[in-house]
Amino acid sequence: MSLQVKSAGTEPSARKRITEQDIRWADLIFVMEAKHKNRIKERFPNSFDNEKIIVMDIEDNYQFMDAELITEMKTIVEEYIA
Repeated sequence: MSLQVKSAGTEPSARKRITEQDIRWADLIFVMEAKHKNRIKERFPNSFDNEKIIVMDIEDNYQFMDAELITEMKTIVEEYIA
């Protein structure tokens, strides 16, 4: 199986902020917290359906590339791509 993955943030200060083009490109969008999904819905109300965005319910308080975070994210994502 071949996957293509992109990363983008929802905050105005994000290095790469999610765009409407990103939403159209993605089959699934994984967000850490419900507030991230809400930000996407507010910014792009007509660009997606609710089934496309998966809330992982992971508090967004980890450091970049934290090993525990990576393990937790892999476990959740594998349920959807297996």
